[in-house]
Parts: sequence; C-alpha cells; structure tokens
Amino acid sequence: MFLSVFDIFKVGIGPSSSHTMGPMVAAGRFLAHLRSLPFQVAGLRASLHGSLAFTGMGHGTDRAVILGLAGFLPATFDADRAEAALDGIRATGQVSPPDLPPLRFDPARDLLFDYGPPLAGHANGLVLMATDAQGDVIASETYYSIGGGFVHTEAEMQAKRQQDAAPRGHFPFPFETAAQMLSMSRKAGRSIAAMKRANELIVHSPQALDAGLAQLWSVMNACIERGLAARGELPGGLRVQRRAGAIHAAIMAERGVNLAPPHQINDWIATYAMAVNEENAAGGQVVTAPTNGAAGVVPAVIRYWLDHVPGASAARLGDFLLTASAIGGLVKHNASISGAECGCQAEVGSAAAMAAAGLCAVMGGTPEQVENAAEIALEHHLGMTCDPVRGLVQVPCIERNGLGAIKAVSAASLALRGNGQHFMPLDNCIEAMRQTGADMSEKYKETALGGLAVNVPNC
Repeated sequence: MFLSVFDIFKVGIGPSSSHTMGPMVAAGRFLAHLRSLPFQVAGLRASLHGSLAFTGMGHGTDRAVILGLAGFLPATFDADRAEAALDGIRATGQVSPPDLPPLRFDPARDLLFDYGPPLAGHANGLVLMATDAQGDVIASETYYSIGGGFVHTEAEMQAKRQQDAAPRGHFPFPFETAAQMLSMSRKAGRSIAAMKRANELIVHSPQALDAGLAQLWSVMNACIERGLAARGELPGGLRVQRRAGAIHAAIMAERGVNLAPPHQINDWIATYAMAVNEENAAGGQVVTAPTNGAAGVVPAVIRYWLDHVPGASAARLGDFLLTASAIGGLVKHNASISGAECGCQAEVGSAAAMAAAGLCAVMGGTPEQVENAAEIALEHHLGMTCDPVRGLVQVPCIERNGLGAIKAVSAASLALRGNGQHFMPLDNCIEAMRQTGADMSEKYKETALGGLAVNVPNC
C-alpha cells in the first residue's frame, strides 16, 4: 500500500475536500475525457447524489461542479476569476472550458440535486453527462468523491475493491498496517519518517520531495496567518462570526502577565486550528489534512510545536509531515477519512491521530510511542458524528478542529510519558472506527439530517 504524502496533504480550496475539491476534480477529469472523444459534444449535465445532494449547497458543491466544468482546478484556483466566470455562466447558460468549444450548461436546469438513495459505490456520488445538439446524452461517467479530495470512477472503485492501485513490493517499506510498520521499523532500524521518505523517493526526487513538503507547510502557515488577521461574518447564512483573530489578540495581550492561567496554551492551540477552519469555511486556500473539514488540526499542532516547544526546529518539519501522512495512509487504507462514510471520527479523529504521531516523532518518540500517540488520539474520537448545521463546515466543525488539536497534543504527551507498550493497538482502533462508521445511521454522516444539524435555535 502506498499513498504519497502529497495524496494525504493536498493544496486546495474550502470548504470541503469531499464536497468542493472532489467534485471540481471530477469535473476536470470529465473534461479531459471529452477532449479524447472522436465526436462533437454540445452540452453538459450533472447530477449529485447522497451526501453531495443533501449538504451540497452548504458545502459549495454546486459552485465546484459549475466551475470545474468551466476548467477550474483546486490547486490553481483564483477566487476573483471564478466569481466572474460564475456570473458569465449564469448569464449565458454555457461554459467555455479550455481546448473545448463553448458547451451548453445552464446550472438552474442542468445541475440536479437527487435526494433519493445514494449511488451504490459511495455516499458521495455524482454523474456527469455530455449531450449532443439535440440534448441526448452521448457520454457519461459516474464519479465518487471518497474524502480528502480523492476521486474514483465507477470502474476505479470496483478495481480498488479487488486490488490496491499501487503494485505490491514496489516500495522498500510497503506496510499496510501499523503492526507491519512497527515490524519493518524494528528490522530496518529506521524511524517511521525515514521509511516513509524511502518510499517517497521511489516516485519523487529528493529535491522535489523536500520542496513539496516545504510548500505544504508554507500554505498551511499562510492559512493560519490569514485566519488570525481576518474579522467579520462567515458566508452561508448562519451569521457565524470569525473568532480566531480576536482570541489571538486577547492572548497576545496577556503575554508576560503573571496571572495568565497555565491552561492558556490550549487557547493558542485551538486558535491556530480555528483560524484555518474559518478560512476553510470562507472558501479560502487550505491543505487537506487529511480533509478540508479537519484541515486545522495538523497545522495547529505544528505551529504549537514551532512557537511554544523549546528546541523545536523547522528542519524537522518534513519528519512531522511524513510521519503524519504514514498514519493518515493507514487510516484511509483500512477504514476511511470521509465524514460521509464514517462520520467526523474519520475526519477530525484521523487528523488528531496524524498530528499526535507527527508531534510525538519530532519530540523524540520511538516508533512504538508514535503508534501509541496516534491510537490514543483516534480512540478518543470514536463515535463522533458528522452533523454540520445547514451542511456548512462551520458549526460544529471550526471548534471541533480546535479541540482535536488539543487532544492530539495531549495524546502525544501521554505517549511520550510511556514506553510505547499499551493495551489497544492502533490497527484495532482503526478497525473499530470502520465498524462504528458502518453501523452509524446515515443521518449522522454529513447529511445534515440529524444531531446538531436539526437541533438549532429557533431564533
């Protein structure tokens, strides 16, 4: 099993990796398919299914599909150009993707929210169709946005069930479970980060790997800074106010004050995470970690480590991210990182496990302590539902990232106090999360049909 660090961490846009980034990526893939066809296409249609339909408006799925069919991609997204494009599409009823003729696409008519049962392959399904001059469908493809910006076609989903996409044995450390990871680490005498780096160097040059890791942190940290500087109301109609900037200003003012409470450090950690997720809620640029809805946890813990832990060194950032991605890959491979599939335990829970592992590693933890840190963090998110109010990635998502980051730091600290031996293996915890997600009612899995989403103030 090989998932690159650049699969787990991807630069994209808010508010959702599964509901915004994924559909936009799917649309881009469909355009590439159309460019290869030997016949002329005149128009486009799209239908959203399952969670993409139920919470699509709140997550900006409609905008993502529209803009994706116009040629926009998450990694190069330009917000100002996108707004102008949306106005033009709605006014003309057509999109003009690169290297294709103008195509009929009226969002009010050609973008369907299907509130029936989800498609069989995944809770997040969309069908993209091309039509001829008469309006008849002449090409179509079903895509599944499975979390973290990952997108698979129907055929790819079937192949994934049968065999991993990456060839086995191709990488020097092809661990698929935490037990295998620890066994390989002991035999090779290498850290988790070193093994992950060796795997990455099969597909990336050392220079590209290091530059890519540095870029990931640069985008993460810039997102924190924008979130701390911003003020005002978040879009979407809930009238949620940004709070990270004001909290940050308050704790900055308390610096050096003898009466500042010791637990103030929790405010620092939570504020870094909330800054990221407020930016995400506003549709800003974030890094999936492993998803947009959980994007604040890993950056917050890194920033806490760099700014507040004596001896922290930016030279170890690569080890943090590589270790965290190794844990994220295990969770994705053996369970899920999708809130629509397993609830928020799969998003913030996975992010907390990744952050705890990364922090433990750069603070000198052994591979066994790193695995223990990840297990503690994930274990204490088990059962967490994904119940965003109005389908917006705001309530409870923003604060939930703050608490997830605090739990990650606590988990790493507990693990470092031990010797790596513990009762519940990470593999078993991941399996418990998968089973819990399978048993969880659909109304608690990113459909906004239960939990906090239906228990809101009347005025």
